[in-house]
Amino acid sequence: MSAMPRDPRDVVAAKRDGRPLPPDELETFVLGYARGEVPDYLAAAFLMAAFIRGLDAEETQALTRAMIRSGRTLPLDGVPGPKVDKHSTGGVADGVTLVFAPLAAALGLRVAKLSGRGLGHTGGTLDKLESIPGLRTDLGPEELERQVAEVGCAVAAQSPDLVPADGALYALRDATATVPSIPLIAASVMSKKLAVGSDLILLDVKAGSGAFMKTVDDAVALARACMDLAAGFGRRARAAVTDMSQPLGRAVGNALDVAEAVELLSGRSGGRLLELVMAFATEALVRLEGSSPEDARSRAERALAEGAALERFRRMVAAQGGDPRVADDPWAVLPRAPVVLPIEAEASGTLAAVEAEEIGRASVDLGAGRRRKGDPVHPAVGIVFHPKVGDRVERGEPVGEVHARDEDAARAAARRVLGALRLSDGPVAPPPLVHGWFG
Repeated sequence: MSAMPRDPRDVVAAKRDGRPLPPDELETFVLGYARGEVPDYLAAAFLMAAFIRGLDAEETQALTRAMIRSGRTLPLDGVPGPKVDKHSTGGVADGVTLVFAPLAAALGLRVAKLSGRGLGHTGGTLDKLESIPGLRTDLGPEELERQVAEVGCAVAAQSPDLVPADGALYALRDATATVPSIPLIAASVMSKKLAVGSDLILLDVKAGSGAFMKTVDDAVALARACMDLAAGFGRRARAAVTDMSQPLGRAVGNALDVAEAVELLSGRSGGRLLELVMAFATEALVRLEGSSPEDARSRAERALAEGAALERFRRMVAAQGGDPRVADDPWAVLPRAPVVLPIEAEASGTLAAVEAEEIGRASVDLGAGRRRKGDPVHPAVGIVFHPKVGDRVERGEPVGEVHARDEDAARAAARRVLGALRLSDGPVAPPPLVHGWFG
């Protein structure tokens, strides 16, 4: 490890002035911050300089490497079979992980998924799973590895000693308005993925009104940056830029998301959420086992139809202390909101656009998410929204429902959902689900 620069302000000044940073100096600066040797104000100044000036490919690699070196890694040496990791950059009604992890396990793959909690308008996989009574997500590294080996999948919280520099820097980015920087985002995402010993990393980079990347061009840039990092570390990875111009699934909440996932895993429902899950499952089999896309898709369909994927979900829930009956009858187990209010369309027409972020924020205001880290989450509340862009709706027809703690909150959320919709008199083509694959 390099010694600390004579003065850490030299690193800040170099980035402020647009001069390239030697990788060892950048690494030492970041590791010094993780150890408490570099104060918050200097790290904040560096982040702002990097936000304005950018980071080149070599600097982004050095930042990522330092984040990984700041803590322990999870090589997963004791887990047999091909291992796949999947990450989403966040969206509304994005329940892909809840369905993908058990489906991939049913296909013979191994999934050790470290997930996060909801923040802002996007939902968090951990919050969703913890709506199942008794389920734990605080698995230790050995416990996580053992479960993946025995069950095939585990979804758990990130260990505090796994890339701790990323956690510290992210909190500082959030406080200093430096979150929306593609190099900083790429380093944050990939440091966590590269610290885990998976054979394939799949990234779901969202683009649209419900995503952090509002345009496809920005999402493509982020996908390419992440793929460059994976290549620089000699790791196999693929990234899909996917649509988040509308809620992906129907459920925007926590218990509601789990119930929808069970419906999809049991083969009773379909739609864009399931199609995206199938796309990632197919890609994993093609890349890890050399399957043809047609054979991979057929195998995934059989795993759903024959109940193998749902059985893996049941086993995962039980292994993590949750009530496995959720796989058979979700609403016999999951918490229910005391108020359920239908959302009725105020006019007739074809759904032309949806402000997905507004629906996400309405769900947060009900209590399904958090505005700040540490805020409590109410697992039963949220929004169910059925139509997709291109669908016809009729005035007075229910387009969804609000699950709330009281009538006033339910009515306010329903108004916000209706205000987020734009109808058209003529036909509207639905947006593509996948804009492109990279890597």
